[in-house]
Amino acid sequence: MCSRLPEHTMAIQEHPLHPLVHKLQFWAPLSEADGDALLQLPCTIRRLKAGHHIVWEGDIPQHSCLLIRGYAYRHKIVREGKKQIFSLHMDGDLIDLQNSLLGRADHNVETLTDCEVALIPVEAIRKIAFDRPAIGMAMWYETLVEGSVFREWIANIGRRTAHARIAHLICEFATRLKAAKLGTPDGFTVPMSQEWISDAVSLTSVHVNRVLQTLQAEGLIHRSRRWIEIRDWDGLTQAGDFNPAYLHLDQVHPAAL
Repeated sequence: MCSRLPEHTMAIQEHPLHPLVHKLQFWAPLSEADGDALLQLPCTIRRLKAGHHIVWEGDIPQHSCLLIRGYAYRHKIVREGKKQIFSLHMDGDLIDLQNSLLGRADHNVETLTDCEVALIPVEAIRKIAFDRPAIGMAMWYETLVEGSVFREWIANIGRRTAHARIAHLICEFATRLKAAKLGTPDGFTVPMSQEWISDAVSLTSVHVNRVLQTLQAEGLIHRSRRWIEIRDWDGLTQAGDFNPAYLHLDQVHPAAL
């Protein structure tokens, strides 16, 4: 069963693994027994500060990590010490599911904000995926969609203009927040700094700031510190060459809506 560190408490009606059940229901209908089996997974709950490495490249993973609250991201460091970010994760994401099967981590996972996470032993993930086909199918969908997102990020930094890259990133973030019931496309608090965005879109932070100013001057967004208000969604999606098909939200199971 899930155990929290001694200083944390949990309301009886709130189960720490409920976000996992909700997320997997995106991709496949789960029976009540499937849901109960997920809630009975062994796990340890921890609160982590921003900048904490959940996974280091080269690690032999012992756990898969469910992000209960907060934001985290995947990245690699190249020989010159530069960082390339290639995904952002939010509440409910099982952020290193592939590590339940791969023997060694090939990238880093780091917290972007203060986070609450559930660490689930990889053996338990493997067992439930093979013992319960509906759960295994949902986990498979999850990894396939992650792969789709990675391909889109490669296209974004490889072939889109600086203007389009940042517009696309904003569109994706807003769309995923809405799908996760964490916000609406109308506006949101940005958890990432301009330096983080620069590592995600392969631009300098100065260039990122200029593009954000341009998007505001064009009437597409309005910025106030860390808050971004989207004032012209159609215009922003056109500027970012954004088509949400790669997120496969059209395949979300009705039970999760």
